Amino acid sequence: MTTLEIRDLLASACESAGRPEEARELILISLAEREQVQGPDHPDALTARTTLARIYREANMSEQAIDMYARVLADREWVLGPEHADTLGVRSQLASAYLAAGKSDQAIALYQRNLADWEQAHGPEHPDVLAEYMNLARAYQTANRLDDAIAIFSRVRKIRESSLGQDHPDTVAAASQLANAYRTSGRMKEAISLYRQVVASRQTMLGADHLDTLAAQSNLASSYHAAHRMKDAIPLYERLIADRERIQGPDHRDTLTARGNLASAYHSAGRMADAIPVYEQAATDFERVLGHDHPDTLTSRGNLAHAYYMARRQSDAIKLFERTIADSERALGPDHPLTKTISDNLRTITRLCISATARC
Repeated sequence: MTTLEIRDLLASACESAGRPEEARELILISLAEREQVQGPDHPDALTARTTLARIYREANMSEQAIDMYARVLADREWVLGPEHADTLGVRSQLASAYLAAGKSDQAIALYQRNLADWEQAHGPEHPDVLAEYMNLARAYQTANRLDDAIAIFSRVRKIRESSLGQDHPDTVAAASQLANAYRTSGRMKEAISLYRQVVASRQTMLGADHLDTLAAQSNLASSYHAAHRMKDAIPLYERLIADRERIQGPDHRDTLTARGNLASAYHSAGRMADAIPVYEQAATDFERVLGHDHPDTLTSRGNLAHAYYMARRQSDAIKLFERTIADSERALGPDHPLTKTISDNLRTITRLCISATARC
């Protein structure tokens, strides 16, 4: 085994172990040596650049990921041709990097070009074509082109249901994406109906305790919540917490999130006496598990402060808002959206207190 191969294996091991910085450095060294020894167009050099681009993307280094994917795409087009399957795969990855960087227009243009090439090669109902349709629909949804997204999700779902059956994982995935698009567009009745079908399919195929089943139930509960159907949302949130604690443990992040969702549902239902203890537990648990500077911790404390205000505990609300703002400014910066949201809430509450001549 050559030194290059050993270094590649070590880089892969570092990446699998959650050590992306070390993996990135090893790949950079290997890439430089491969380009010098084998040439920049050698397949191993192309593979190394693709791996490096993926590591950049997973590390949220969006611009570096885009630059590297663009270079890999140019290489693939030169060596393999613009319509080769490997070229199309890299073009899709570049589109995904653009989408992650908030550049929806560029992502959509690439997905559309890829889709035309896939369709020409395989026909409109090939699995790879349908997968690229799903990518394009997600890009439309990110760009808030919800009608376009819904049309594609609906079409893919019908094709997959016809060929694979209602309970096939690919069909259920398309149904879940369509339900999510319905919810985002405010079409709550359609979203809830479809999420209920997704939950039923997940339970049938995967079992009640599978994490994908729990995720589907969480989506259904949040849709009930958004539709102000609190009598349906609250029992489902309560059951989800019990299931998350039993299956994933009381300190798992999904369990903490479920607890915060239940508190929010109590809050929306005006049940502040129930909401505040759950908010307090969620804030405490987030801080203990994730640290006092984590965005989820800061968000949970902001939610608790708002609940204190709604329960007419203005002094507690203002103190907690002030503490949370200070932590958010230090950890995230004064211009971070979360810092601004918490600051706006504090200003609103202070103004209302003054207007009402409340003793805060």
